[in-house]
Amino acid sequence: MNQYIVTAYDYTDEGALARRMGVRPHHFDAAKVLKENGNYVLGGAILNDAGNMIGSVMVLQFESEEGLVAWQQSEPYITQKIWETVDVKPFKVANVG
Repeated sequence: MNQYIVTAYDYTDEGALARRMGVRPHHFDAAKVLKENGNYVLGGAILNDAGNMIGSVMVLQFESEEGLVAWQQSEPYITQKIWETVDVKPFKVANVG
C-alpha cells in the first residue's frame, strides 16, 4: 500500500473552531470507516499554544492514487471547509522492532 502523510491547517476566521467542533463527529465517522478498510494508520489534532485545535495530521494508506483522491473528495473536513490548506506527501512508516 502507498502511505501518505496529510498535514492540514484549519481556517482562521472567528467561527473556525466552532465549525470544526460541529463537523468533528462526521470526520470521526469517516476515520472509523478508513480504519475498518485498512486505510487509517494514525491521526490527531495540531494544537496551538492555548491548546486549541488548529489543524490535523493523518497517516493514511491506499492501494492506489484513486483511493487517495476518493478520500479527498469525501473527507468532511475538506468538503465542509474546516481545513484551509491540505498538504499530502508520500510517506513511509518506519518499521522498528
